[in-house]
Amino acid sequence: MRGFLAKVSQLDRRVIFLLMAVAVIIPLLFPAKLSVKVTPESKKVFDLVESLQPGDLFLLDMDYGPDTMAELEPMTYAIMRHAHRRGARLICMCLAATGVSLIESEIRTVAEERGMEYGRDYGYLGYRPYPAAVILSMGQDIRQSFPIDYYGTRLDSLPIFRNVKNYRDFKFVLSVNATSGVDAWIMYGKERYNFPLAIGVTAVMAADYYNYLQSGQIVGILGGLKGAAEYETLLGEGERATIWMNIQSICHLLIVVLIIIGNIAFMAGKKDQS
Repeated sequence: MRGFLAKVSQLDRRVIFLLMAVAVIIPLLFPAKLSVKVTPESKKVFDLVESLQPGDLFLLDMDYGPDTMAELEPMTYAIMRHAHRRGARLICMCLAATGVSLIESEIRTVAEERGMEYGRDYGYLGYRPYPAAVILSMGQDIRQSFPIDYYGTRLDSLPIFRNVKNYRDFKFVLSVNATSGVDAWIMYGKERYNFPLAIGVTAVMAADYYNYLQSGQIVGILGGLKGAAEYETLLGEGERATIWMNIQSICHLLIVVLIIIGNIAFMAGKKDQS
């Protein structure tokens, strides 16, 4: 046993890298079916989308870029698929300059797989700078900030926008956000115009918004990849977030095991020296 512990204490770091690679590759090739516990705050977001009736309209704001898409993209895919499944109509927008074309690609991907028609079943407003100003002006009339959509088409020429003026025409607003713009949605959107607001944020951001959940200023929170996996579980579609969460859990378990073995080897070495 001492010989084994001595070898562990001198283990080449490349072996650790190899073990971590195996922990990632094997679950990708043979997906593990680990259970995902659904938290109340994620269930509230799911229930909000589930409450949509055919023809209902809601606003989906997606403010993230390539640096945070690994966490938030699975979230938006699940939400959009859920909305299309409910027969709801979806208007999307992006207030993050680095994510405008990325978001457009994601919207188009889900619309094509679900057979949705642009301008009738969904629309994309695109990007405008200064989130607080945009959110405030949309409470009066969305055309103040978005006279045309992302593709340069006037809103009134598209059926989905014809009877839409401001937030009162949406069932709710859902912001999937990796920026400080989520604060603008709470302060200048929800508090000023009093519409139901739910958010999806990165895992590191989630803890900052539980106070808003407890105060009732937001309806629910999806936190990072785990929140996305919980949503997929409720939706009955265990896709990328669920698979990635399983990989993450296995890697975390490997790290814990290596830390425990490393500490045992270190303590045994100290004992031999004394």
